[in-house]
Parts: sequence; C-alpha cells; structure tokens
Amino acid sequence: MPFRAMLRHWAAGGRDVPARLLYSVRSLQDVIYCDELLELSDRGVDIQLALTRDWPEDWDGHRGRIDRELLLTVAWAPEQRPLLYVCGPTAFVETIADALVTVGHEPGRIRTERFGATGS
Repeated sequence: MPFRAMLRHWAAGGRDVPARLLYSVRSLQDVIYCDELLELSDRGVDIQLALTRDWPEDWDGHRGRIDRELLLTVAWAPEQRPLLYVCGPTAFVETIADALVTVGHEPGRIRTERFGATGS
C-alpha cells in the first residue's frame, strides 16, 4: 500500500513535518498493517480511522464514510497548505479529492493514486 511506504519513509527520516493518515476501512478487523500503524502512531503519526460498516460499542472515532465534516475536523486547514495524498479505488479518490477542493484545499497540492480493476 502506498500509504505504508510513505509513512515508513517519513518515520525513517525523522521529519519535522507532521504526518497524518485518515484511513477509511469497514471495521477494525479490516485494518491492514494494524500493528505497524500502532507503532507508527507511537512514533508520532496521527492516525484517524473512519469505520464505515462496523465499530465497537465504545467507538468514539468517526462512524461512516469520509465526508466533508470529517475533513473539516481532522484534515489540516487549507491555509496551512498541506500536501495531501489520496489513494484508493477511482470513485473514492475522485470523491475525496473533490471534497478536499470544496473545503478549500488547492487542487495542485492534492496528489492521487488509484487502484482497482483495470477493465481487462
């Protein structure tokens, strides 16, 4: 997964620039690289989960898909001019990139990577 490589690179370099991962996943059981993400969290990566289908009763994180309100809550403010990387299936990437622009982020500071079926 691209986010894994990027976060590993960030952690290895002792960066002064903060890193945040907003990860949309169906349930806690579906979080890939969970142990590594916990370790990266301990090393300073701010990890935010958006659970879309199933969550524990005591879950106080985001419930549901990433939406405009969540982006306004956990994403950096547009005036901070962060570099934003969006990775996932094409429909997800397009929806999130559009939402980031809608909340005020510069399109040129949004990087995207799509994966999924190739249509062949």
